[in-house]
Amino acid sequence: MSRIIEVCIPKYPECWSSCGNCGSGEVSIDDVLVLPGDAVARDDTLIVLETGKVAIDIPAPRAGKIVELFVAAGDLVGEGQLIATLEIGEG
Repeated sequence: MSRIIEVCIPKYPECWSSCGNCGSGEVSIDDVLVLPGDAVARDDTLIVLETGKVAIDIPAPRAGKIVELFVAAGDLVGEGQLIATLEIGEG
């Protein structure tokens, strides 16, 4: 049996509140590395965020299959925003 989980942008570090682009909300999707139907392992990079100062890989929290994507390259994003849904096996 499997279930669907949501994968969201993680909470930003406290230091981002005062560091220019990050603090002003200028965080965007630099690259999307998966498509619906793709199998991913835990910690595989799903997307790359760009803050204007650094690029940050956002990994899969669990192994599974990408069901749907909710972001595209160039989108501005915020913490907690839905990235994708992931079908995972139980156990």
